[in-house]
Amino acid sequence: MMDIDNVTTITRTALYTIIKCASPMLLVSLVIGLAISIFQTVTSIQEQTLTFVPKVLGIFTAIMLLGHWMLSEMVSYTVELWNGFSLYIR
Repeated sequence: MMDIDNVTTITRTALYTIIKCASPMLLVSLVIGLAISIFQTVTSIQEQTLTFVPKVLGIFTAIMLLGHWMLSEMVSYTVELWNGFSLYIR
């Protein structure tokens, strides 16, 4: 039977997996944005769209390097969820 403990565990594990898989891209975007902001401050360039291309390239590189790990984390969570499916429908 699906009780509140099972729902809480599934939700907690899903949110943890989402945060763990999204954090590399968010950190890359944060570091690139901070570096370009410092560069803009030093050089007095006030172009708002300057960070777009470096962030896209940085996130693309992070996905290329860490995509296999992210996919394996998501697949292992999905397999774990489907393996416990018979316990959830009672």
